[in-house]
Amino acid sequence: MEAVIDVRGVEKMYRRKVHALRGVDLQVGAGEIFGLLGPNGAGKSTLVKVLLTVIKPTKCAGSLLGSKIGDKSTLSQVGYLPEHHNFPKYLTSQQVLRHYGAMAGVDRKTRNKRCDELLEVVNMSEWADHKLGTYSKGMRQRIGIAQALMNDPKLVVLDEPTDGVDPIGRRDIREILLRLKGEGRTVFLNSHLLSELEMVCDRVAIMVHGLMHQQGTINELTSGQSGFVIKTKSAMADDVVEAARNAISDITGDVENEQTKLRFNTSEAGKIQPAIDSLRARGVVIESIGFHRQSLEELFIEAVNESGGGAKPGAQKAKKGARS
Repeated sequence: MEAVIDVRGVEKMYRRKVHALRGVDLQVGAGEIFGLLGPNGAGKSTLVKVLLTVIKPTKCAGSLLGSKIGDKSTLSQVGYLPEHHNFPKYLTSQQVLRHYGAMAGVDRKTRNKRCDELLEVVNMSEWADHKLGTYSKGMRQRIGIAQALMNDPKLVVLDEPTDGVDPIGRRDIREILLRLKGEGRTVFLNSHLLSELEMVCDRVAIMVHGLMHQQGTINELTSGQSGFVIKTKSAMADDVVEAARNAISDITGDVENEQTKLRFNTSEAGKIQPAIDSLRARGVVIESIGFHRQSLEELFIEAVNESGGGAKPGAQKAKKGARS
């Protein structure tokens, strides 16, 4: 897989000896939608700012779009929507897009053409001549995404693109993201809305305390906690549970909820049949059988808990003798 972002050992320490990033490795492939997750203060925004040369890292090795991190000429191929953007409310959406297109070095003829095209992409053509002060939050987010596309970027970095947007607006933005992917662009998302990321992302990464905790496809990250769940009408005796487990020697079986649920870590329905036969032979009444996959929210909470409750604003102060 061709890497659009490939960085290793990224560190950022501020003067007060606060480690915002403590050796982050990150790989984002071409043409994928990639989600960056983490609690407040985990270092997500700091990492994005390092990638976009907004702040200088303490240590960083790697590349962005094939060029060394810090190469400002590469940024002409990147579109960016910051979390707290504040476009002038007295401008119309057309004026905003043309202004930011000019700032990105797009010639007048091209930016006029792209302005009309992008307003159509984000379903805002009818509002082209209205001032942003009359827009809802969701409408301003759409214009923000259009702004990030004015320079026809290969990489689109969006920080909380659905923040404050209603469900219909979030659905529309998801469709825009999938369209960008269909055009061959790479989309890098920083978001707290885990259910949104779960629906569109090819891969995700979870940051906690300035460190990369996990990254991969959602299926890869949740495979160990997914499987078929057999729910029984009443609690199963220990010997009944053990017999069902022994019926499937090569699959782990975990009991849940006061022994009324038995989960086997497999996605193959055929493999749990011996356990079903064992339970029925012992007179157990089975209420339901279904496949449960750990959600991205469950995975996220588990990662935060494993790392000591998550990061606080400012990440962590460097400890004496710790890696710097």
